[in-house]
Amino acid sequence: LENYSEGKTSAQMAKHISEKALRYDLTVPFARYVVMHQHEISFPFKRYQIQPVWRADRPQKGRYREFHQCDVDVIGSNSLLNELELIQLTIDIFNKLNISVVIKINNRKILEGFAESLGLKDKFNDFITILDKIDKITIHDAKNELHKKGFSDDEILKIVESIKSMRQLESNDQKLDFVKEFCKTSEIGMKGIQEVENIFDYLKSLPAEYSGFLKTEQIEFDFSLARGLNYYTGAIFEVKARNIAMGSICGGGRYDDLTGIFGLPNVSGVGISFGADRIYDVLSELRLFPKNTDVTSQLLFVNLGAEEEKYCLALAAETRKNGINTELFPHAAKLKKQLDYANANHIPYVAIIGTNEIKSKQITVKNMNSGEQMELNINKLIELLKGMLF
Repeated sequence: LENYSEGKTSAQMAKHISEKALRYDLTVPFARYVVMHQHEISFPFKRYQIQPVWRADRPQKGRYREFHQCDVDVIGSNSLLNELELIQLTIDIFNKLNISVVIKINNRKILEGFAESLGLKDKFNDFITILDKIDKITIHDAKNELHKKGFSDDEILKIVESIKSMRQLESNDQKLDFVKEFCKTSEIGMKGIQEVENIFDYLKSLPAEYSGFLKTEQIEFDFSLARGLNYYTGAIFEVKARNIAMGSICGGGRYDDLTGIFGLPNVSGVGISFGADRIYDVLSELRLFPKNTDVTSQLLFVNLGAEEEKYCLALAAETRKNGINTELFPHAAKLKKQLDYANANHIPYVAIIGTNEIKSKQITVKNMNSGEQMELNINKLIELLKGMLF
């Protein structure tokens, strides 16, 4: 490394080091696990995994060197029902988070067929690299990049004209018809189109909460989507949040031979990965976190002295047993100080027990949001809080 570093800039060195030191994300180790345990698991095998991963990125908004991925995979089946299930799962998750998203779908086979129809089969990787950038750069920049990659003027004209034509189309059906006409002489391209159409047909047969995404074109066929080309072989997915400038928050695809690198060829799988940190950023920027997410304790017993403290210990144990997050203030203090503590920690209810409450076996309960006070026994207090909080 010392010899290598001579005459190198820090940026060049960082690239060299990161290529050697970064560990895999979650999918490749998953493929290795499947190969190692192939005789112990039943196929199709489904799993989810949540774990930190790393990238050699320069940290900025939405890009992190360390972040959490939440992966879901199905391996050992080439049925498109697995793609459908992942789309349903994605819709369910973002509906629950109240994030409006667009789910973009493409297929690696369509990209191969498109390149084949343009006569660019031998330049496929360079063609796809430019295509994947097409939404981020101008047509002029795309032409320059294609020139640098060695494409001829005639090849560049074909690519640019096809992209311009595609951009003028709005509906999924129009886009698929265009690609179908373009790829009609390519067997692999037509197979990819059929797979996308089958997924759309499945979606149309589902209840409104799923098919509605297709009708409103929150599920979009995007021909320029070309992620994960190192191992994806079929469907490709990418999810972006609407109304916010943020990269993809979820993505994935089908891989037909990822286990082959570990000695088990031809085992098809499909997976999708949720970027927890980017999803958190979206929730924060759009202020979509529920108001009660900062509530940890739901009930505070105030501490008015040694006798009251012992009395409250038994009651606090009872409320906790009933699923109510409960605190007992750790020492006797002025009531105002304890109420200020409840407010600062967003505790919605406070139980006040003094000498009179101990005698009557009643609890003075204060709603910290409304200021309302009431007297209840322990059973009524538990009933009230369960009704309010759950």
